[in-house]
Amino acid sequence: MDIVAKILIALVAIEHIYILWMEMFAWETKGKEVFKAALPAEMFKPTKGLAANQGLYNGFLAAGLIWSFLIKDPQWQTNVALFFLGCVAVAGIYGAISATKKIFFVQALPAILAIIAVLLK
Repeated sequence: MDIVAKILIALVAIEHIYILWMEMFAWETKGKEVFKAALPAEMFKPTKGLAANQGLYNGFLAAGLIWSFLIKDPQWQTNVALFFLGCVAVAGIYGAISATKKIFFVQALPAILAIIAVLLK
């Protein structure tokens, strides 16, 4: 894959590792700062388990993107990267609709840019 595509994929993967950390381990601190517009402060403690589950899924997305770097066959590498980037983009679009529009710019847009870079390589 082209170096630009790989850099964008890596940035999306790193972002999802950060989201995993925030949702699984820092939901009541950093999560409260990030999602203060989407969720009342008193809801962070009771939703800690739900957020941790979401964080785990974000970790799977990051793992899939990292896995794409380890695949030797160029076609499979591209397909795996596109699949996981597509999952991230869809999750980001859904999050923008259901939680806060900011999620589109933070999550979906970087994935969409990476998809474009992968397709243009």
